Amino acid sequence: MRTVGRNKFSQHEIDIIGKLLRLKCSGTRFQQKMIRHKLRVDFEFNISDFGEQGRSYGYDELQESIRRGAIKILDDATIADMKAKRERDKSRDAEMKKAERQESGETTQDWESVLKEWNEYYKNEE
Repeated sequence: MRTVGRNKFSQHEIDIIGKLLRLKCSGTRFQQKMIRHKLRVDFEFNISDFGEQGRSYGYDELQESIRRGAIKILDDATIADMKAKRERDKSRDAEMKKAERQESGETTQDWESVLKEWNEYYKNEE
C-alpha cells in the first residue's frame, strides 16, 4: 500500500493528531471534514494511509498504527530536517517543471506575470 502523506512524526505532532482524531469522532459531519482537512494540510496525515476502507479511524487506531510500526515517531530535529528537505525538493521540482514547460514552448510566461499584466491593463482603463 502506497502512502500519500507522511508516516514519520514527532511525539508532539502525534499528540496533536490524537486530539484531532478524538474530536473527529465526536464531531458533526462538517467538523469531521474540517478535521480531516487539517490533518492532511497541516500534518500531511492521510487517514486512508493507515486505516481500513469504510471503517472509522480514531485515537485507538492511531495507537495501533504506531504499535504495528506503520507510523514512526522520531525526534523533533529529525522531523524539522525532513520537512525542510521536502520543501527544498518541492521548490526544485516546481522550478524544473517550469523550465521544461518553457523549453517545450508550452508556456512562454508564467501565470503571475500574465496576471500582473492583466491587472495593470484594467487598472489603466479605469
